[in-house]
Amino acid sequence: MPNKSHFNSGLKALNKQNKEGKKHSADIDNIDVQKTIHAFFIEDAVSILERIPDNSIQLILVDPPYNLDLATWDTFDNYLQWARQWLDQVYRVLSPSGNCVIFGGFQYQDLKKGDLLEILHYTRHNTDLRFTNLIIWYYKNGMSAHRFFANRHEEAVWLTKTKKYYFDLDSVRVQYSPEQKKAALRDKRLIPENINKGKNPTNVWEIGRLNGNSKERVGHPTQKPLEIIRRFVRSLSYEGSTVLDFFAGSGTTARVCIEENRHSIMVDSDKKTLDYFEEHIKNKGEKLFHKPYEQHVNMELERIFDLIKDANRK
Repeated sequence: MPNKSHFNSGLKALNKQNKEGKKHSADIDNIDVQKTIHAFFIEDAVSILERIPDNSIQLILVDPPYNLDLATWDTFDNYLQWARQWLDQVYRVLSPSGNCVIFGGFQYQDLKKGDLLEILHYTRHNTDLRFTNLIIWYYKNGMSAHRFFANRHEEAVWLTKTKKYYFDLDSVRVQYSPEQKKAALRDKRLIPENINKGKNPTNVWEIGRLNGNSKERVGHPTQKPLEIIRRFVRSLSYEGSTVLDFFAGSGTTARVCIEENRHSIMVDSDKKTLDYFEEHIKNKGEKLFHKPYEQHVNMELERIFDLIKDANRK
């Protein structure tokens, strides 16, 4: 039976548009980034969100606490009541082409716990955010289990503000093996130019978890691998845009934004985030090319947005 994806009307329209050299309505004009600005705020996430201007953020990328009682920052009497406070702000602060990614899981059985299913239900019925994709992070290493099938994945939900969301597939394509490429080039339904660029990574990403000896480790207990954060930053934001992480934790998002020439606003109630970020900078070294960057701590938010504006030249 033919692969029905090749008869997707939306896909066919996009391919026709590309062949004719027409831009998609969500395309962004080039921005000349002189330097990137990275702001850290050691305070409550909700208080910062309430002060962020409307339509000012391209990508919100957050790994919220799951209410597992790992520490004081991970303990809530009513998780959903707490989550509503920041979920209600997300739509407002996103730009019209903006994206939001929320990491989470479906493995929790107690209402006290943080469950991505509850967050999805709330956003669908109480906000104007649009569900776009569920990304599955698959890994081979993890804890064993005897009363259920051992978990080997986590989820991340991708939400958008409008239908005209920004998405750069080419920046995250995965290369075909030589054998796969030969087979794909024989398929007349596929576009050779896209085959040469690589394939869509799909919504199942096989990326290993960070083990205790990983060189990426900076000391945070729930640190995400750079490769996962980088794939979201590259595909859902563009150079010179602003990325917001109001559960900054390990500071991984800020490091990736430096390396990918995005501005970032990092928020966390734990001042250890600054120490974790400094470890990231030491680990990063000077091997990767990127624009110069500035780091600011607890600076007036209005001033941060002025600095970002000054750093971008269209």
